[in-house]
Amino acid sequence: MSDPHSTPAPDAGAATAVHWADPRREQAFRAWLEGVAPAHGLDPSTLRPASADASFRRYLRLDGAGGSRIVMDAPPDKEDCRPFVRVAQLMAEAGLHVPRVLAWDEPQGFMLLDDLGRRTLIEVLDPQQPDAARPWFQQAIEALLAWQLASRPGVLPSYDEALLARELALFPDWYLARHRGIRVEGSLRETLDQAFGLIVRQNLSSAAVYVHRDFMPRNLMLPSSGSEPRLGVLDFQDAVHGPITYDIASLMRDAFLSWDEEFVLDITVRYWEKALKAGLPVGSDFGEFYRAVEWMGLQRHLKVAGIFARLTLRDGKPKYLADTPRFIGYIRATAGRYRELAPLLRLVDEVEGTETATGYAFGRI
Repeated sequence: MSDPHSTPAPDAGAATAVHWADPRREQAFRAWLEGVAPAHGLDPSTLRPASADASFRRYLRLDGAGGSRIVMDAPPDKEDCRPFVRVAQLMAEAGLHVPRVLAWDEPQGFMLLDDLGRRTLIEVLDPQQPDAARPWFQQAIEALLAWQLASRPGVLPSYDEALLARELALFPDWYLARHRGIRVEGSLRETLDQAFGLIVRQNLSSAAVYVHRDFMPRNLMLPSSGSEPRLGVLDFQDAVHGPITYDIASLMRDAFLSWDEEFVLDITVRYWEKALKAGLPVGSDFGEFYRAVEWMGLQRHLKVAGIFARLTLRDGKPKYLADTPRFIGYIRATAGRYRELAPLLRLVDEVEGTETATGYAFGRI
């Protein structure tokens, strides 16, 4: 999960010190920037942080004759920028508003990009005012539909059984074992394996399209000028070809804010109606589609709970774990709605202490 524009930047022209842990990388960056600055009319003295990232990437901003630009700093030993470049091109061809790659030093991991603005959609949303949010979500749906309609098999990696299973494993490996200190074995392991098998089979039964994989308000940029009225789309480098339910589940069951179910249903119905009319494979029964969206969301929430624990424990980024109760709430709501997920609900309740333990004797690590 990344967000190159999530942190407000200093005023244009007001440079702020950019810290470099490796002096050699700083020297390489300065040399690269000096080489590309003249061609793009950039002023290196205005360089300042734009935002950090949940990965090892970070983003810097600087000014130039044609406005501000973003620099991606992605150490090549930790980040592969090729998927970003490939998906950016696919999205642009589909008609989405995404950053153009203006310059790229692939061996060193430096990239110059368009600056889509300083405000993300999440900054203007208030879950207590869904009517005000509805027009923005309608715009988000239009972008999502355009992306899905451009889908072609064999272009992006497949969101297959192996990948779904690896993602689900993050929950026991990082959230339960590392964060909660629980031994994942015995009946607990059996319960998880059974639930995960159900979740994977359900999700693989959905038709496959292009999947952004983190399509949510924090990764959608507000229009910055009248000449570009569309929402900008960011953080797409992990895109895959997989379940059509994923991105709408991600949009409406957000990592950082929650909506009443009435609003979630309203927007999901609007998406489904438009997708059906456009010929996308969402099925003619909304009830069945909504069930599939919920099961897809469950997979995502289990995965992200593990990711947020890993970001805290491995990467030293504790702010993400503060949002874990939101994911546990999503997991409990979905698991409580379907009889076959009742064992998973009991497990989660017992882990979280929301119900007296009746079936598991958790061993502490």
